[in-house]
Amino acid sequence: MLVVYSSSSEEEGDSSVNTGSQEHGENSYPAKKKPKIEQLSTKTKLPVPHCVLNMFSDELDAQTEDPSLHGGRVRSFKHERGNWATYVYFSYNPEEEFTDIMEDLVLVAKRHGIDLMPQEEFHVSLSQTVVLRHHWIQPFTQNLKAGLALCKRFMCSAEKLKVYCNAEKTRTFIGVEVSAGKNQLMDLVKVVDKTMTEFRLETFYKEPSFHVSLASCIGDLTWQMNSFLKELQSIMDKQDDGPFILSLNCVELRCRTGKKVFRFPLSPEN
Repeated sequence: MLVVYSSSSEEEGDSSVNTGSQEHGENSYPAKKKPKIEQLSTKTKLPVPHCVLNMFSDELDAQTEDPSLHGGRVRSFKHERGNWATYVYFSYNPEEEFTDIMEDLVLVAKRHGIDLMPQEEFHVSLSQTVVLRHHWIQPFTQNLKAGLALCKRFMCSAEKLKVYCNAEKTRTFIGVEVSAGKNQLMDLVKVVDKTMTEFRLETFYKEPSFHVSLASCIGDLTWQMNSFLKELQSIMDKQDDGPFILSLNCVELRCRTGKKVFRFPLSPEN
């Protein structure tokens, strides 16, 4: 009897024919390879390492437009992911006497039907609040640092209260206006403005009223606040040791962008 040995192509039968043809769909793949393909298709995705997820945690921080979650404050511009609210300022660390004054200011305003909310932090602004894209932050702060390299530290003082309202007319502030040190502040504004211009951002006001905002209320209540401003000023003027003068030691300019704060120490006076 003749024994006929089939060729390898005959053993594989139709499975070796037209395996690349799209007409046969799934059936065009060899039976032995199906399990591997099915296994690959059902594999779950590997989890992303925590170290990678945390690399951009600041950028992915969810922010809300709900004013009720921010003491009634309304954004000057809509929040967008990758946009960082940025401003330049001198920080003020309150003295012990300052806390008592703040409490008295709030009580007087309440008697006039206005709920003042003390600021969470106190500072003198040297720029408007602008928007920086994330990839601008490093070159922006480096540019600012280079411009401030030769600027000298100095002292500021403020004692007169003044009422301010934001551009959107959504919030009214009571602040204490700087009297001594305005010229030095203007010199620094020119340096900051130069960086703003190079990044095509809005510069500071042409005739700024440098001040430390103390407290604020919702809405445009400028007229109401001015109606009892003298009463508020008397609190500042009639302290046990004489009129309260807010002293600001300008040794370090800061730039806040989002949650990050960059510090720029000024040079000591010779």
